[in-house]
Amino acid sequence: MRLVLLQPALKAPDDSANLEAIRRVVGGLGQRLAPDDLLLLPEHFIFTDVPRSYDEFVAETAARTGCTVVGGSHHRKMDGRRINYGAVVRPDGTKLAEYSKIRPYFNEQNHVVPGDSFGEFSIGGRNVLVLVCADFWYSDLILKATVAPDIILVPALSVSRKPDPYYSRSLWRHLAVTRAYEFGAYVGISDWDETSVLPKYRTCGVAGLADPVTTVPGRFFTSVDAGGAAIFDLDFAAVEAFREDRRMRGFFWK
Repeated sequence: MRLVLLQPALKAPDDSANLEAIRRVVGGLGQRLAPDDLLLLPEHFIFTDVPRSYDEFVAETAARTGCTVVGGSHHRKMDGRRINYGAVVRPDGTKLAEYSKIRPYFNEQNHVVPGDSFGEFSIGGRNVLVLVCADFWYSDLILKATVAPDIILVPALSVSRKPDPYYSRSLWRHLAVTRAYEFGAYVGISDWDETSVLPKYRTCGVAGLADPVTTVPGRFFTSVDAGGAAIFDLDFAAVEAFREDRRMRGFFWK
């Protein structure tokens, strides 16, 4: 299985420009992917709450790449509530799973309420857990997973009040490595690039992969290049060996 992570330069609330930016990044992959490969979009890449606009773009991206797309998120009205919603879509357009943000960020609470669709699904015999941005910072949400995740995916829109992105970027990377090592799972993050435009805060460009099985310290976390995408090969045999070693020494949760 391969995992594609993105870090496009986006702009709030310019949907058309954002969709074209993602199309360019995805088009730059230069290869067709397999149906059980995964591509992760960032959080809130589209600002309309019209379900059709979001659904059609996620399905378009899945069909174009030939892989399963974890569609980041957008704000959507459902059952009389407005939530931060995302869907997982197969290349043939089949919706594999839905998920929502359980704990919206502080000022986001002015626009959405907490969702209740926990982001678990299986693909290619592997268990995936989706945690939308701020939800990733709550370890109790990972502990609520019904099965141990092999992959934790985080569609993000990182923000900071600091004058540069390095403080938040460092925190995100340390957290991702910690989660990967503690839970014996790959952690993949797609984010807005640091050159993206938001009304109040700056974005930090924290996209990348935390690898629980590497023995090279400099490779614990591999960042996605600014404005681009990266494809990662996931070695689950190595993950299983890592988990077994951890169990033997009493250091694994399940």
